[in-house]
Amino acid sequence: MTHNIAVIGGDGIGPDVTTEAIKVIRAAGVDIATTEFDLGGDRYLRDGEILSDEMLDALRPFDSILLGAVGHPDVKPGVIERGLLLKMRFDLDLYINQRPFLGTAPGGAAPHDFIVIRENTEGPYVGEGGALRVGTPHEVATQGSVNTRFGVERCIRYAFELAVTRERKHVTLVHKTNVLSFAGDLWQRTFDEVAAEYPQVATAYNHVDAACIYFVQDPHRYDVIVTDNLFGDILTDLGGAVSGGIGLASSANLNPARTGPSMFEPVHGSAPDIAGQNKANPTAAILSAALMLDFLDEGAAADRIRAACAQPVTGSTTDVGDAIAARVGN
Repeated sequence: MTHNIAVIGGDGIGPDVTTEAIKVIRAAGVDIATTEFDLGGDRYLRDGEILSDEMLDALRPFDSILLGAVGHPDVKPGVIERGLLLKMRFDLDLYINQRPFLGTAPGGAAPHDFIVIRENTEGPYVGEGGALRVGTPHEVATQGSVNTRFGVERCIRYAFELAVTRERKHVTLVHKTNVLSFAGDLWQRTFDEVAAEYPQVATAYNHVDAACIYFVQDPHRYDVIVTDNLFGDILTDLGGAVSGGIGLASSANLNPARTGPSMFEPVHGSAPDIAGQNKANPTAAILSAALMLDFLDEGAAADRIRAACAQPVTGSTTDVGDAIAARVGN
């Protein structure tokens, strides 16, 4: 079976690392057909286009999307991120952001293996808010957080369904219910109601500030974590830092209903200072490709890729890609 993959290299090191990820997928024996899409900062600077409705429609028929990175030093922060990355998340209903972490924290007593399930289409990233009297001493800025029962419940339910498949069968809700009393109450009540349907799954709750401490001091306490969009974004960067570095952190933006393509990307940024220099670590992109293969029902190939990435490889971007491809091929 041939899987049709849309490839958005994007900005900076994005094209470098996606090239290596595709190399490894093919070395694993998976039949893919790739179509490159010229989207990102360079495209925006060239002709002002970020992601048109026509381009979005062209992406919809693909089986999945492999994204490198977005963010360009000559473009105001947020323009490409909101116009490309968040637009795909919202319009393709990629409501689950799944980020796995495997490793041993510095000084950690035991290895950890946990997954963060981040709600991906609500919260502060919806863009509700505005500014008044901009540039004056009396400037006002507001930024709202949107939380719906529909969005919260489907995210929490996904986390429990995932936990059922794992050995420890444990889900931790992370929020800030003591201060964010409206949104936090919605998350906590929904969590408790869904949990009642899964008596085989143990549960816990952490305030997000406490979770930051536990990520560093005691990460092996976690199995599956479920949290909102903003908290999940922050926590998962910390998760990368305590699991070998952000250069190993992979992610999946999932539409579990499969009404359109899901999108897979490394957590790291575009690193424009080393773009095109063959210096970027492609491991996170390769591990993101493994998550993509899981979703495409190519689990055996995905497992071989993860096993090939388990032992460190040093060298240039292409050196690392070649070494991992050789391991997978053998």
